[in-house]
Amino acid sequence: MLTLPFELANLIVAFAPLFSKPVWEHAQVLLVGAIMAPGKRTITQALRVMGLSADERFQNYHRVLNRAVWSSLEASRILLSLLVAAFAPEGVLVMGIDDTIERRRGDQIKAKGIYRDPVRSSRSHFVKASGLRWLSLMLLVEISWAGRVWALPFLTALCPSERYHKERGRSHQKLTDRARQMLLLIKQWLPEREIVVVADSSFAALELLDAVRASVTVITRLRLDAALYEPAPARMPGQTGRPRKKGARLPTMKDVLTDAQTQWQSVTVAGWYGEAERVVEITTGSAVWYHAGMPVVPIRWVLVRDPEEKFDAQAFLSTKLEVDPVQMLAWFVRRWTVEVTFEEARAHLGVETQRQWSDKAIARTTPTLFALYSVVTLMAERLIETNACPVRTAAWYAKESATFSDTIALVRRHLWSSCHFSISGSTPDVIKVPRSLFERLTDTLCYAA
Repeated sequence: MLTLPFELANLIVAFAPLFSKPVWEHAQVLLVGAIMAPGKRTITQALRVMGLSADERFQNYHRVLNRAVWSSLEASRILLSLLVAAFAPEGVLVMGIDDTIERRRGDQIKAKGIYRDPVRSSRSHFVKASGLRWLSLMLLVEISWAGRVWALPFLTALCPSERYHKERGRSHQKLTDRARQMLLLIKQWLPEREIVVVADSSFAALELLDAVRASVTVITRLRLDAALYEPAPARMPGQTGRPRKKGARLPTMKDVLTDAQTQWQSVTVAGWYGEAERVVEITTGSAVWYHAGMPVVPIRWVLVRDPEEKFDAQAFLSTKLEVDPVQMLAWFVRRWTVEVTFEEARAHLGVETQRQWSDKAIARTTPTLFALYSVVTLMAERLIETNACPVRTAAWYAKESATFSDTIALVRRHLWSSCHFSISGSTPDVIKVPRSLFERLTDTLCYAA
């Protein structure tokens, strides 16, 4: 039976009620194996690094993902509660939502589709990628020992292709439909907390904004040519006919940008896309955003331009009219950390290297790997309470703040040391390592790449 260090055991015990006792024992092995394994994150790789390559009942570990009964949705709720308690016990909760493509091939992967590759595409060059589309919701919080905001995934959902739904006679759920479900769900989980969600222009959809604006505040980009209007005038006593949806047409953001009468205010925004701070000029106002056949959404808009002209003018919107425009920008620029998490999950947690083929295993594996990013961060937070977070430096590389590579290295080192090396006599520089452990370490190192 696996014996976990106190810090990890005390953390993951919250998930134990989701599983039966045998499944829970296997799930713990896979969890630790996924953290400790370098390279691919397959079931067999996790078993090898845990010293279980000779276990003839290896299929029981596969069944944790492809057959066992447990709720990944309930696991997401528990993980969110742990993250909030550790990093954001009070105040406004800022979250980021975005989608990513997991490049996968194979005839048995039914939910895959052909999508625009966001990494290799540009404004003038369109590149397609075959794979699975995932929509991930992350908590954006300041990590004190890292010195910056991290995006911690807690809820990831598969968004199958339109062809997948058509072949099964189902109505296709767009990305914004999934986003609506996820945002309304987290409000049910945290009814007492104020939630702000930042997103890119893919989620600047009137139907989505109208559906969630009573529950959460959404901050996203606004098209410079969006049709904005004054609020509908109050109805006169005895007035007949359908109520008006909007008032007089307002200038577009393009018109405001080129208008010589526009009043600009110089402000400083902290954490502007990796910079410590950035001075920009803004102008703001309120309006209703309307398009024929769509709901009417009241918004606070902010138009931003760079006095140094290093980037093009940008417009943003908030579904909360009372939000401070500087605070609104400070929240939105946290969004870029979502992309950092996607990249680090691929580099350090093996996203896109798993090899499950069944529908249930596919739907569980990738969300679990993204959630592992948050679990590692939570465990590091508990370890750093009594120890300084080691930052890997060298004579040619000076680094002051911890990154995720330092974080997972700290957790791995603690997991390896929990095997209780025995000290040889009174000489602390010499230790006795069991042969089985030595062979595991050697095998892991030799097949690391």
